[in-house]
Amino acid sequence: MWFPRLASDRALRARPVEAPFALTLRHASAERLSCRNAAAAALGLDPGMTLADARALCPDLLTAPADPPGDARFLGVLRRWATRYCPWVGTDGADGLVLDVTGAAHLHGGETAMLADMRARTARAGLTLRLGLGDTRGAAWALAHHGEGAAPPGDGLATLGPLPVEALRLAPQTVTGLQRLGLRRVADLAATPRAPLTRRFGPEPLARLDQALGRLPEPVAPEPDPPHYGLRLSLPEPIGRTEDVMAGAARLLATLCDKLHRDEAGARRLELTLRRADGGSQSIELRLASPMRDPHRILPLFARGVEAAEAGFGIDLLRLEATQVEDLPVQQLGGPVPAGRSAAALDDLITRIGTRIGLENVLRLLPADSHIPERAFSRAPAAYSRAETGWAAPRPRPLRLFPPEPIAASGSQPPARFRWRAMTLDTLRATGPERIAPEWWLPDETWRRGLRDYWRVETRQGRRLWLFHTPQQPGWFVQGEFA
Repeated sequence: MWFPRLASDRALRARPVEAPFALTLRHASAERLSCRNAAAAALGLDPGMTLADARALCPDLLTAPADPPGDARFLGVLRRWATRYCPWVGTDGADGLVLDVTGAAHLHGGETAMLADMRARTARAGLTLRLGLGDTRGAAWALAHHGEGAAPPGDGLATLGPLPVEALRLAPQTVTGLQRLGLRRVADLAATPRAPLTRRFGPEPLARLDQALGRLPEPVAPEPDPPHYGLRLSLPEPIGRTEDVMAGAARLLATLCDKLHRDEAGARRLELTLRRADGGSQSIELRLASPMRDPHRILPLFARGVEAAEAGFGIDLLRLEATQVEDLPVQQLGGPVPAGRSAAALDDLITRIGTRIGLENVLRLLPADSHIPERAFSRAPAAYSRAETGWAAPRPRPLRLFPPEPIAASGSQPPARFRWRAMTLDTLRATGPERIAPEWWLPDETWRRGLRDYWRVETRQGRRLWLFHTPQQPGWFVQGEFA
């Protein structure tokens, strides 16, 4: 199954257009066409053409950026859909599927009826499909890309002989070399002595020919399904006590964590479903601050949700599933063990708080590349970020930072006495100035006004403040307080 316009068909399913349309991808410092619809192909627009040349040929060309990862996911969806025809389905490049329908075609009315059903279903889905059916994978690929049809059983060379040599899935430079020797068709290659060809082009051309004719095996390897981390526990009698539900969850969690450990993975999101005897069910979702697979750490985090659950006439089934899994490689338990334990304790604390107010509401401050005090940090969810060391600052920064608050003072030196927040303060010691220039490339009106001269001021009353003076518009402000 070859989808020659997989990317453009996927993009046009949401917004179909009849006009010429193409997807673009930046390559070699130029926007180039990666896939186009039938209307654009009829005008001579080919993949690899620069967007400027394409617009010169077709000024009305509609374009959109290509999404190769999205196309790969869509091909995975098509692979799962194709298992309705046979269990052995694998991907073939970025736009094709290969199916081993041996012993399965009769379930769909025969090969002809099966191919017709494939065409009809993909056409209804808005996909362009070309099919090839043969005794071998190579023969089916050649027919899909250069002939579209079915090869009679045991008659591979007669069907493949008239096709061009590029139907054997050869490299472009190899195809060019064979064509220069006059070997333009598969039949020409099959009739040529093998030894001279091998000496000149290596074993690839003849190996591809033997695979297409069935002389060399080329099995279909289906894509493995992603691991599923879900377990259920059916109970002979309904239960309702919190201790019993937690005991059942502990059994499920131990088995689940063993599987996660074998796969070197950790759960970031877990869902415990409690099915009641009356048919109703309720789910308890647990979002973790870091990937975990330790049942002794995870189990207590379910306690709050289990206590709040309504058992009704009793719970007769428990189901536990890890809905979000991340890699968690095995680590050596040596060296800085206390640091690892403290990090684990912090993750548990963040998880406990996050179950109450939401993980996205537990924030941490991260350093930012800016010398502006207000821009020297950024806020990020603590569960999805890691603390960074080396918070670089040329001078000490106050522990508390707030918007600038004006004070009545004059001159370029710190005032000997000033009022701030209804307090009269006397300056004991002043350190500075530290001149900070604005970042002119940022649209911040507060900082675009000019320079700031910062001073560390210690007062007789015990306050240690961070003051700054604006030379361009003389004035004094308090912006922070040291611990």
